[in-house]
Amino acid sequence: MVKDCNKVLKEVLKEITPSKEDKKQLLTLAKKSLFLTKKEAKKYKAKVILAGSATRDTWLPGKKEFDIFVIFPEKLSVKKLEEFGLKIGKNVIEKLNGKHTIEYAQHPYVSGLIGDTDIDIVPCYGVKSAEDLKSAVDRTPFHVKYIDKKLPSKAKDDVRLFKQFCRANGIYGADTKTEGFSGYVCELLIIKYKKFVDLLKAAVNWKPGEIIDIEKFHSGKDSHKLKNMFWNQVLVLIDPTDKNRNTAAAVSAKNFFKLKKLAKEFLDKPATNLFFEKKSHPLTEEELILSQIKRRAEMILIKFKAPAVVPDILWPQLRKFGDRLQNILEEVDYEFKVLGKDVYTDEKEFAAVLLEMEVSKLPKVQKRIGPSVFDSKDAKRFLDKYKDHALAGPFVENIYWTVEVKRKFLTAREKLEDSLRKTADILKAKGIPNNIADELENDFEIISENDRMAQLMKEDPNFGIFLRKYFEKESLI
Repeated sequence: MVKDCNKVLKEVLKEITPSKEDKKQLLTLAKKSLFLTKKEAKKYKAKVILAGSATRDTWLPGKKEFDIFVIFPEKLSVKKLEEFGLKIGKNVIEKLNGKHTIEYAQHPYVSGLIGDTDIDIVPCYGVKSAEDLKSAVDRTPFHVKYIDKKLPSKAKDDVRLFKQFCRANGIYGADTKTEGFSGYVCELLIIKYKKFVDLLKAAVNWKPGEIIDIEKFHSGKDSHKLKNMFWNQVLVLIDPTDKNRNTAAAVSAKNFFKLKKLAKEFLDKPATNLFFEKKSHPLTEEELILSQIKRRAEMILIKFKAPAVVPDILWPQLRKFGDRLQNILEEVDYEFKVLGKDVYTDEKEFAAVLLEMEVSKLPKVQKRIGPSVFDSKDAKRFLDKYKDHALAGPFVENIYWTVEVKRKFLTAREKLEDSLRKTADILKAKGIPNNIADELENDFEIISENDRMAQLMKEDPNFGIFLRKYFEKESLI
C-alpha cells in the first residue's frame, strides 16, 4: 500500500508542480513588484512584505498570483491609510503596464492584472502583536512570518498535494461560497502533521469539534472552554499567532465530512483521480422531468438579478434569503412545508433560491386549534375573533376550542408572490437581506415550469450543473 501510495503521489506531483519557467517568471515579477512597491511606500514611511504561496513555492499551476502588503505606522488615520494604500497600488500597477481595479475587504485595496498574473496590493497597520489588530488584514504579516519560520522547504510538496486534493474536490478556499480550507489552513495542517498522508490519517479520525493547537496555547483542561468559545465550529485550528482565533472557522460541516470521506478513500485505495476535478455535466430537461417524477415534489425557483456586491457578501445573503423564504412558507398560519433548498448565482446577472416543496398545495379549508376550554381569558379572545367568519365552529375538539376557516393561500407560489411583491423597505422589515430586497423591488420571477428551467440551463450551463448536484447529492460516509 505504501509503495502504491508513493507512486501515486509522485505521478500527481509531476502534474501539479509549476514548471521551472513559470516559477522563474512569477518570482521575477514578484521581485520587481516588491521593489517598485517599496520605492512608493518609502514616501509614506511604510514597510512592504510579499505574501502568498508564491513566496514559499506551494502554489498550484493554472493561477499565478501573489499579494503585497504595505504596512503603515499604527498612528496613521484610517482615511490616510486607505488614501495612501490606493495611491501606491495604482502607481505600481501602472508602472508594470497592468490593469487595476479597486476591491474591498475591511479596507479598499488595489487588485492588478499583469499578463496572466493577479497581484493584490493591500494596506494594513504595523501592529506589535495579533492582540493589537486594528483590522483583519493586519494579521497577515504575522502569518507570513510564522509560516516562513515553521514550514520546512521539504514540506512544500506536501502542502501542494493537500491544496490540490482540496481544490479538485471543491473544498479549497475559505470564501463564503466554498466554506472550505484556506491556503493558510492547509499550510498549518502540514506543519502539524508533517506529511500529506499523515494528515489524511489524522483527518479520518477527526470528530466534530476537533481541536488542533499547534503551539499548545491551551492545556487539555481548556477543551470545554474552547468548545464554548468556538461553539458549532466543526474544526478548531488555533491560530499560532492568535490564541483566541480559529483559522478553520470557515469550514462547513459538509466539507469537514467530505474531507474525512476523501481521506479514507485515498488511504484505502490510492488513486490519482482523487486529485483531479471530475467534469460535471449540466442536467438535461429530460433528467429534470424524470427527477421530479421520481421525487413527486414541486420545484419552485425565485430568480432575480444578482446584487452588485462582492461574492463574500452575496453568498451569505442568498443563504439567509433562502432561510427566510422557508420560514415565511412554514409559518403556522400557512402550513406549507419545504423539503429542501439551495441557492445559486453566477455572481454577475443571475441569482436564485431553489425550493423543493414537500407540501406546496393545500385545501381551501384550514383547521385552527385554539386554547383549552379551561383557559377562559384566552378562550374568549379566540371565540370573539372567529365567531362571525368561521366556515365551521367554533366547536370543541377534545378539550380545545376549534374552528375551520377559509385558507388565504392555497399554493406556495401564491404565498411567495404575495410576500415578495412589496417595496424594498417592507421586504427589509420582513427580514429579507438589504441588497436582495432592492433587487426584488425591481423585479423577480417565480418559476416552477420545467421548460422555463430548461431554458435557464441552456443559457447558463453552470445552473444545470447546480441542479444536477442538488438532485444527485453525494454520500459523505
